[in-house]
Amino acid sequence: MNHAIVSRREWLQAREALLAKERAMTHALDALRAERRELPWVRVDKPYVFEGPDGECTLGDLFRGRTQLAIYHFMLTPGSNHVCPGCSYTADHVDAARQHFEHADLSFAAVSRAPLRRIEEVKDRMGWTFPWVSSHDGDFNYDFGVSFTPEDRAAGRAIYNYGTVIRNSPDMFGTSIFVKDEKGDIFHTYSTYHRGTELLMGAFNWLDLTPKGRSETGGTMDWVRLHDEY
Repeated sequence: MNHAIVSRREWLQAREALLAKERAMTHALDALRAERRELPWVRVDKPYVFEGPDGECTLGDLFRGRTQLAIYHFMLTPGSNHVCPGCSYTADHVDAARQHFEHADLSFAAVSRAPLRRIEEVKDRMGWTFPWVSSHDGDFNYDFGVSFTPEDRAAGRAIYNYGTVIRNSPDMFGTSIFVKDEKGDIFHTYSTYHRGTELLMGAFNWLDLTPKGRSETGGTMDWVRLHDEY
């Protein structure tokens, strides 16, 4: 690698200058996170039903006794053999992390439209243990902006990530957050899509510390594969 080589004193000066910017960004992120927590909520009145390994379950069931729930909208489309490498990359971070965030009152579940049989095949192949349920062709994925009917795609009404028109893909990815109050009422508090989900990809944070960074030479996440394909 062709890179500037300097003395330790010069390196320290450059590092301290960068540290000032890092601290400013950290404080800005703290403020942004606080603003995110203050977003208004939307009551979820629709009775969403999913299929899990133990049979039918509701959105409320996915909380599993906790008051907060993170849903990962995993791209696994009915009738397709494709397993999204980006979604899998995100999912690889979940099981180790959830043993911690479950103790902080946050449950997790992945949701896809694929049949449960297909979900279980992928889950077994990848060695994941987190809850993953099927919404089939229910309204859940459509209501939360990650699935799109052929008619909406053809008419330009398939809107993803608060503004992007989807023409070809029937399913996209994202994360949605829900909370349940003491009466059992459920509220939608937050959703993020596309690069917003990078917050969940811890391996990127390690790579971002290095000179080569993410080593993306052919496009975003161009080297990412299912972990059993490396």
